[in-house]
Amino acid sequence: MNVVYDAGALIAIDRRNDRMRALHAELVRQERIPLVPAIVVAQASRSPKQVALRMMLRGCEVVPVDLGWAHVIGAALGGAGKSDVVDAAVVTLAVRHAARVVTSDPDDLLTLADAMGYELSVVLV
Repeated sequence: MNVVYDAGALIAIDRRNDRMRALHAELVRQERIPLVPAIVVAQASRSPKQVALRMMLRGCEVVPVDLGWAHVIGAALGGAGKSDVVDAAVVTLAVRHAARVVTSDPDDLLTLADAMGYELSVVLV
């Protein structure tokens, strides 16, 4: 199964969280490339000193948001009555790729997925 990282997963790597590091290492070992919306990187990236984060991202596919996807994100937000663009990007990418989401805070992600009629699978870090 595919995997999408949200900002919580990136922050966990940056904080050298052992569970997240092991999960990422196992995905790399299995040659499963985690997906990360580019705007998630913007949310988690605060300094060029975040070496662990930047190194981990080399093993991910960072997915840019184009106009078509931006409309899908907006529609997801409208359908769920939510406003967090980053959360909606994560969920819509997970839906597109039938992926699990690695997160530290699943509540809003699950609400968005439910509003889209999608049963989201999450991995907590």
